[in-house]
Amino acid sequence: MGDSNKDSCSFLSEKSAKIFVAGHRGLVGSAIVRKLLSLGFTNLLLRTHAELDLTRQSDVESFFAAEKPSYVIVAAAKVGGIHANNTYPAEFIAINLQIQTNVIDSAFRYGVKKLLFLGSSCIYPKFAPQPIPENALLTGPLEPTNEWYAIAKIAGIKMCQAYQIQYKFNAISGMPTNLYGPNDNFHPENSHVLPALMRRFHEAKVNGAKEVVVWGTGSPLREFLHVDDLADAVVFMMDEYDGLEHLNVGSGKEVSIKELAEWVKEAVGFEGELVWDSSKPDGTPRKLMDSSKLARLGWRAKIELRDGLADTYKWYLENVKQ
Repeated sequence: MGDSNKDSCSFLSEKSAKIFVAGHRGLVGSAIVRKLLSLGFTNLLLRTHAELDLTRQSDVESFFAAEKPSYVIVAAAKVGGIHANNTYPAEFIAINLQIQTNVIDSAFRYGVKKLLFLGSSCIYPKFAPQPIPENALLTGPLEPTNEWYAIAKIAGIKMCQAYQIQYKFNAISGMPTNLYGPNDNFHPENSHVLPALMRRFHEAKVNGAKEVVVWGTGSPLREFLHVDDLADAVVFMMDEYDGLEHLNVGSGKEVSIKELAEWVKEAVGFEGELVWDSSKPDGTPRKLMDSSKLARLGWRAKIELRDGLADTYKWYLENVKQ
């Protein structure tokens, strides 16, 4: 964009500024930390949950009062699959509201220059138009299986907007599509489709199984973004975007679950058969984000899915207890 009247002190030029990455050990936070370190940022503020409980308002205020970060990236959240959302709805709404409310409010009160809040594509209505544009927000009912989490994330977007409007606080929001990559959750019960497939193919390979059975027909279309691409987009938005509206962050590319399964099988090197159990449900036929607004600003995803899968499997072999 190269806007000449933009504040000459851009985010990327402040390599020694204090940056608080909330949730730095998760899938998203760890990728953001890797990205910032690779760009030469030298003053990252990182706190584990044991060191700083973001659900406690007084602890968060004390932290901001003592450390006075210049920039804040909110990647901390309580996350989980459908089963977890159905079992613990109170935690999903309360913990997420507490974390983001405490961090956004303290960031404003203690003079943070800019804050980026990260949400999730589940904020959109169940029957949103495809691809889903930013303005589909709050136009219809949510997917009931994760509405507690979605409501909290919507509140976070609205809180950033309210603080922009009332206080001129530079608080922006980004909504990523389905993410994958190093530090993903490969738990057998409550992981998402991509890491779940990877684990199953890996175990089948190790155990010499003849086949892997996958639910559904394989026809639904999904969008995936490597978490390192998201981290790249986060830095781009911190440097280039000050708008009121949240921005979708996706790859813009769809893949069928069938194609995804074949590619994961290939990445893992499983030689057996892939069997589809079409008696099982498929889920939503299509879920794609419209990320054209971010593309117009000058950012696009770079990591191809097949390359990203190979890279993720390498990480899995080195880091997940077999």
